[in-house]
Amino acid sequence: MKEKYIADLKLNEDITEFYMVKSVMLKVGSNRKTYLDLLLCDKTGEINGKKWDIPDEEIAGIKRIKEGSVIKVRAMVTEWNGTKQLRVIRVRMTSAEDGIEMTDYIKAAPEKPEDMFDFIHSKAEAFEDEDFRKLCLTLLDNNKDRLLYYPAASKNHHAELAGLLYHEKRMLMTAERVCEVYTNLDREMLMTGVIIHDIEKLNEIESNEQGISPGYSFEGKMLGHLVMGVRELDKLATEIGMSREKAVMLEHMMLSHHYEPEFGSPKKPLFPEAEMLHYLDMIDAKMFDMEEALEKTEPGCFSERVWTLDNRTIYKRNQ
Repeated sequence: MKEKYIADLKLNEDITEFYMVKSVMLKVGSNRKTYLDLLLCDKTGEINGKKWDIPDEEIAGIKRIKEGSVIKVRAMVTEWNGTKQLRVIRVRMTSAEDGIEMTDYIKAAPEKPEDMFDFIHSKAEAFEDEDFRKLCLTLLDNNKDRLLYYPAASKNHHAELAGLLYHEKRMLMTAERVCEVYTNLDREMLMTGVIIHDIEKLNEIESNEQGISPGYSFEGKMLGHLVMGVRELDKLATEIGMSREKAVMLEHMMLSHHYEPEFGSPKKPLFPEAEMLHYLDMIDAKMFDMEEALEKTEPGCFSERVWTLDNRTIYKRNQ
């Protein structure tokens, strides 16, 4: 049984605890000595750890540590740029005798993957527009197995088991309510944009069946899910006989939803549904990051700095 989850770590604590390895790299520092750079996680979050000045005789043993391994770490909790970090003193692989419970280490969306999938699928099934219905159901049915566990990111928002489904479900719920206010929006086009906008993250990101991602695929690094998505959408739209105008508008929604060139979008949204898709995406990402930061924060206090929120500290009010 774990005693100290990442969310519970306090500065200057000396801890000995088990954590899962999300990423691991041996690097060479400015002093020309080898050090170990780890990203560790459990179900409450993740933390960076560094073991400095590793002697040559320890390197072979450290190379046995892989993404997805659970390791035992002795470390001091320190701080770097306003964020907690572990200064690792000792590390070892675990064995069956350690009695590891994997549920302690897998960060997961708060809803059952099957329920979220069924919710999204039922919305698509109810579309009156045959093209939108056929497109969404094809993508959902063809990718169901991976959707049930895939994260929406390697790091940052919704980087958790079934995070991609959770992200899309909440965006769909918000989209329906937004359309009640802005009645000029084509509800089914907007909801189709929500369902398809991140679908190529399934091929951009690498992930195991616990929703833990070590990083990005070759195509993910070279192209990104926006370009990959437009490419796949173009093929599928042709296969189902979708009109060119409708197909290009959906491709534009996918391509423009990051809004800025520095975030991967070569075009800004050029019609209302595309504009709204961007804001739905941003709302859910920002709310997720704030919720996660506040889960680790005591009432009446500010969180650690959150890089994805422009390095802000988020306040948690007293209940």
